[in-house]
Amino acid sequence: MIPGGIITSRQLSRMMEGASTRAALRGRIRSYATAVLLGALGAGLAACGGGASDGGTTTKVTPKQSFAKIIGPLMTKWGVPGGAVALVKDGKLVMAEGYGLADKQGNVAATADSLFRIASLSKPITATATLKLVEAGLLSLDAKAFAILSDLEPPPGATADTRLQDITVRDLLQHSGGWDRDASFDPMFRPREIAAAMGVPTPPDAETIIRYMMGQPLDFTPGTKYVYSNFGYCVLGRIIERVTEEAYEPYVEEAILGPAGISRMKIGRSLAADRAEDEVTYYDYPGAPTTPSVFTEAGEPVPWPYGGFAIESMDSHGGWLSSAVDLMRFVTAVDGLATRPDVLQKATVDLMTARPSLPDWASSDWYYALGWQVRPQGASANWWHTGSLPGTVTILVRAYNGLAWAALFNMRPAAADAFMSELDSALWTAVGGVTDWPSADLFGTYPLAARTR
Repeated sequence: MIPGGIITSRQLSRMMEGASTRAALRGRIRSYATAVLLGALGAGLAACGGGASDGGTTTKVTPKQSFAKIIGPLMTKWGVPGGAVALVKDGKLVMAEGYGLADKQGNVAATADSLFRIASLSKPITATATLKLVEAGLLSLDAKAFAILSDLEPPPGATADTRLQDITVRDLLQHSGGWDRDASFDPMFRPREIAAAMGVPTPPDAETIIRYMMGQPLDFTPGTKYVYSNFGYCVLGRIIERVTEEAYEPYVEEAILGPAGISRMKIGRSLAADRAEDEVTYYDYPGAPTTPSVFTEAGEPVPWPYGGFAIESMDSHGGWLSSAVDLMRFVTAVDGLATRPDVLQKATVDLMTARPSLPDWASSDWYYALGWQVRPQGASANWWHTGSLPGTVTILVRAYNGLAWAALFNMRPAAADAFMSELDSALWTAVGGVTDWPSADLFGTYPLAARTR
């Protein structure tokens, strides 16, 4: 549920795993409205320092205690091996905890600074990096995306859709670029097919995927409606590279992550042998099918989290690794509040979270802005994003009232939508159960000392 407790934050029209349509999504929002309103009341009392009382005695509940009652049992219920949660209040890291196991075989505990694939939480990072270029006058939101990528050409013999040249940077950020994976497909999850069509080894890199898609028809006229698109953010990554004349990952590290005090975030690797230091092991749900490896021509069967997709080519839409703590560093560096220095100017933050002029959002009480889902709340707003890949479920929330949290897990249950909805509700319940807020800031204690696997 969304902080401030009015609607659920599980609102992406479809995440990478192929979740429900926008119509079903809106149905879920209505279904949860009453429950979330109750959660909002509890959270509001907690934020104001109130607490439960019994005969005049106030019960003090710390963040660690409140979350421990909820996250562990939730993981047990769903069979999730490991996770991590971090919580910020007024710019201070007030809780950071690991739960369960980062690696079952090695019996390695998950900690607050374990690295996880964060999936689509990568999108707010890419949006911030893009807007940093806009802020510096190096890029315009109205710039034509494929004019910037003029060095890329469609496959020989293919005819490009003329509307491709109308797609703007703004369209890519707000998911109005013209691609609808329900109507056609998501190219980020068709590496073997694209490699074969382009005559290159599998998996193809991001630019090869873009060239292939330049030969495909658009599904709708750019700028006319919102349809969630991983591919649009793949294109944004290449625009960043053209404008900066630098690879996507180092630019983001230098321009956004470094100034935010983040040094351990990095683009993930697909294969288990290439796992980063302190990165968790990813698990598919019991009974999950295998899939042909996208890393060999023969396509030997592999578990989905290790070879079922190429995370390297997903860099700018779903490729980052992070700890829960570093996600709190990121969100407090872009939240527009005065509690910690921001990497964007206030006017840019306002631009990032403004309501797009798309018909989808004209009468909606929430909207997808530029890299964030947003719901206005009084003089402020709630922002959030979720992420999902085989082996990964993530959520990042920035609340209107100075609270923010992130939760990362190393398994995606078979009933992914149901798990995300219950997780969202559980996190809000845990926040609302806190009555004793610590005054210390834990940011300086992370990362922990290196661990030996």
